[in-house]
Amino acid sequence: MRRPRRNHSAKFKSRVALAALKGEKTLVELSEQFDVHANQITDWKTQLLNSVEGVFLTKAERRELDSGPSVKDLQAKIGQLTMENDFLAGALGRSHDASAKR
Repeated sequence: MRRPRRNHSAKFKSRVALAALKGEKTLVELSEQFDVHANQITDWKTQLLNSVEGVFLTKAERRELDSGPSVKDLQAKIGQLTMENDFLAGALGRSHDASAKR
C-alpha cells in the first residue's frame, strides 16, 4: 500500500540538502535517516547549489535580475525589427500591392 503524499517544509529540505553537501554520510544513510528517497535528496542538493549565488547578491543586483529586460534593450529590439520590416517591404517591391498585405 502506498503512503500518502508528503509535503516537506523548506527548513527540512535545507537541512537534508546541507547534510548531503557535507558528505559525512552516504545518500543511502541520509535516505534512511530522513526517510526520504535518495533521488529527492539529490534534487534538493542540486536546487541548493543552483540558488546559493542569490544569497550574496546586493539589493540592486536582485532588482536588476527580477526586473527583466531594460527599456533600452526593448527599444533597440523594436528599432531592429522596424528596420527588418522596412527592408523586406522594399526588397519585395510590393509594398503598395494588395498581395503584400496577406
